[in-house]
Amino acid sequence: MFGAPMRRGACTVLAALAGMIVLAACGSGGPQNANAPRGRFPVQVSVSFPALQRLAKHTHLVISIRNVGTKPIPNVAVTICNVTCRYPAPAGEGTSVAAFSQCVGPSGPACLQAAAGEGVANKSRPVWVVDRPPGICAYSCINGGAGANVSAASNTWQRGRPLSPGGTATFNWGVTAVAPGHFVVAWEVAGDIYGNAKAVVASGTTPCGKIPCGTLPVRISPTPAQSYVNDTGQIVTTP
Repeated sequence: MFGAPMRRGACTVLAALAGMIVLAACGSGGPQNANAPRGRFPVQVSVSFPALQRLAKHTHLVISIRNVGTKPIPNVAVTICNVTCRYPAPAGEGTSVAAFSQCVGPSGPACLQAAAGEGVANKSRPVWVVDRPPGICAYSCINGGAGANVSAASNTWQRGRPLSPGGTATFNWGVTAVAPGHFVVAWEVAGDIYGNAKAVVASGTTPCGKIPCGTLPVRISPTPAQSYVNDTGQIVTTP
């Protein structure tokens, strides 16, 4: 789910100039996760996302993670994937496609071929537009960015601080559907972004074994919800 660890002592500079992002790194040293806490941390996860939606309809994906263990969880993180978060994933699925998106063209290998044939730089096309990412809505969120809880890992949002025993971390994405059809949103929970801290389900198993994960089948109707202003000035949306 996550890439190779960054190096300790490295310095990273991000600069946005004329719409371009410049990335520079320097330094050397051991892995940045060398002293990161290790272990298995039991959690209970609840997920809410409507299975039936309409085009242009605003809704929320809410994933709540409760620490049911006796130790703080270093940094709860949630990854959102297309169809599956398993690795390796089929072409056009997993984190090879942006969160809340699908691959250009048909699914599977044909998706990548279609993207290459069309000369597109990015094969991801949004199914949902993220209007409000998780975390405090500061500069990034206000300007349409990934929000305060974004991480360096692909498609992953993090809490950014330990989660105490008995505490709950809630990740709430406000999204608007922009593509009709049948889709599958996959999710997976980790104890940190390095892979040292393993979140595990407190009881039972999931399709990922003890790792908290799941899939959310969603049908988006091509008919947008109808809205009108009633006699009292309120906006009413019909089902």
